[in-house]
Amino acid sequence: MRIAILTTLILFQVWSVKGQTSLKKINLNSGKYKVGFKHYTDVDSTRIYQIKNDFNNQFINRPISISIWYPASIKNSNSKQLTVLDYLEILKEEEEWKNLPNEFLLDWFPYLWNTPQNKAHLSEKVTAFSNPTFLDGNFPVIVYAPSYQASSIENFALVEYLASNGFVVISSPSRGTDTRWLEGGTTKDMETQSRDIEFLLKEIHKYGNIDFDRIALMGFSFGGLSNTITAMKNKKVRAIVSLDGTERYNYAVLEKSPYFNLDRFNIPYIHFAQKDIPKEVLITDKIPTELNYKFQLYDSLKYSNAYSYKFHDLTHSYFSSFGVLFANRDKRQDKSDAEIMVSYKLLSEHTLQFLNATLKNDENAKTFTENSPDKNGFPESLISKTMKKPDQTEFDYQDFNDLALNQNYQDLIPLYKKTVAEHPKLKLGEGMLNTLGLRLSFNPLKEEQGINVFLLALHIYPKSANLYDSLAEAYLCKKDFQNAITSFKRSLELNPENQNAINRLKQLKE
Repeated sequence: MRIAILTTLILFQVWSVKGQTSLKKINLNSGKYKVGFKHYTDVDSTRIYQIKNDFNNQFINRPISISIWYPASIKNSNSKQLTVLDYLEILKEEEEWKNLPNEFLLDWFPYLWNTPQNKAHLSEKVTAFSNPTFLDGNFPVIVYAPSYQASSIENFALVEYLASNGFVVISSPSRGTDTRWLEGGTTKDMETQSRDIEFLLKEIHKYGNIDFDRIALMGFSFGGLSNTITAMKNKKVRAIVSLDGTERYNYAVLEKSPYFNLDRFNIPYIHFAQKDIPKEVLITDKIPTELNYKFQLYDSLKYSNAYSYKFHDLTHSYFSSFGVLFANRDKRQDKSDAEIMVSYKLLSEHTLQFLNATLKNDENAKTFTENSPDKNGFPESLISKTMKKPDQTEFDYQDFNDLALNQNYQDLIPLYKKTVAEHPKLKLGEGMLNTLGLRLSFNPLKEEQGINVFLLALHIYPKSANLYDSLAEAYLCKKDFQNAITSFKRSLELNPENQNAINRLKQLKE
């Protein structure tokens, strides 16, 4: 009765060693927030899709199944605490077997396995509650990209843990371009998942309790690959968490993308990797030995604070809740259930620390993230780490304008003096400042900001007749006629042939 589903990569080896785990034994201590959970389906009308199991030629708008976890207020008696089975019913929908009887669940999908231990998981209560009210606040958001052809809820224990600590997490399943099935981990597959991630980046704007300036991407396995290319396209992303992401193992897929650009990858990046694959497994399964040590993306990064970890008690499957709870163990390389659960908990805690550091600017979390594992109390036999700082990049006018924008174009001259002291090669062109000043001045809501830009420009270029002429126009927009006259006169002193100043002064006298 089991339905065969294509899996990806050589990293998912399955052997018949059974184990016993539980959410209680993982022992992820929730944060201070109650966790709400919603699941619904939206559509991307720009793409078409076919449900192959329907065995017809009908095409529909691409369905986007959306799971969202969030800090919640549990007041509604209709909001029940969920179980693992509730999550697996979402799995049925995303696998396009929505009406499958629950009794077949563990027989139907090849990564669940019908064992007494796995049956026991179904009744376990999870942290989340169904559909409670969003808690008032302004929470950072994490967009989660699942592994190859996996469900939006594959890592529910980790994302519930993050939501309980003040994050909103949103996810959709990993689906192929035209049907449920991917092609085999191709660049096209990656681009398709990246578009789904971008759909979620748009979807979060439907919610009023999210800080859209604090967005991170997190993904497992193939999802890490898709997140990497998404970050190269989208400058709103502030950080990336990669749970043994395939960007480490299949860099060539990244390079084939038209969006591939290492210079645009300049955000904090953390990659948690599996243990070294034993020689026996490398030989038997024909796995390239270089997967144990080669990490071309990490080595190529120039502009990121980058962190690379190895968890020596975790093989690839156990970077997800599904893997820890349901996956059969590979007797050739897997550690004990107890060791796997301890490391999954540590993985979750390290993820939280990194996100607290990058999205919440938490000083303790920053220290934790910068420390070596032994300074944080973890032996090298459990976790090892390397890290690298970004190369010093040239600071240009766009970077300065970002600083100016952040302080609403106030106190620009002190800001400029401070910035030039730190970046002596900074050059703000007269033409750029003139254009920026005019754009702001012509906006009725930003007239004062435009004037501030011109005052900075004249601090740098005090003999510019054109800048004085533009400053005068800015004063006119504000109906500050006296300062406009003074500035036009100064422009004429510097350039007696400035016809615009002559005409404007004549109009102002009249």
